Amino acid sequence: MVLGAFSVDVPTLNRFFALHYLFPFVLTGLVILHLFFLHEAKSGDPLGASLNISIDGIPFGFYYIIKDLFGFVYYFLVLFILVFYFPNLLGHSDNYILANPTVTPAHIVPEWYFLPFYAILRSITDKLQGVILMLVAILIFILVPICLNALKETHFIPLSGLFRPFYHYLLQLFLTSSIVLGWIGGNPAESPYIEIVS
Repeated sequence: MVLGAFSVDVPTLNRFFALHYLFPFVLTGLVILHLFFLHEAKSGDPLGASLNISIDGIPFGFYYIIKDLFGFVYYFLVLFILVFYFPNLLGHSDNYILANPTVTPAHIVPEWYFLPFYAILRSITDKLQGVILMLVAILIFILVPICLNALKETHFIPLSGLFRPFYHYLLQLFLTSSIVLGWIGGNPAESPYIEIVS
């Protein structure tokens, strides 16, 4: 169904190219929808402690707009410095070897941002389970707050993560495991790295 043929062929490439082209528009629509619901819910209470936002809340206008604008400018400044001045800084040297159809490379290395997912996919023998674990690794940021909010006993517990130290431990565990998986994904699949990832 997805391939459009018996193997990867022109219809498959056309479908994935169309998906690749439409995906930024879908993300833009989701960002606009997110901002709409953020204004609708009047999320101006960063601590999540007050029940009456109109009294103790921070107005969304100016405070969060300036804060988001600063983050946006800082992010793109770092991105532009990497793209225009250091384009090969985060690339792996094996990716610059010219392709040779007669020689299979001994070690395939994806880009740095795919290395944790590559390590997950490489460590699981069943590819469907590997894809499911990669999806869970992406959705973990959505699942953890939902699970922790379901465990709260009363409605008087603040919703902010500042009052839940378990959030900080989960975030540290997530960042540490992402760095370790990225390091393992960049190394060849041999003895010490296979045991670490399992």
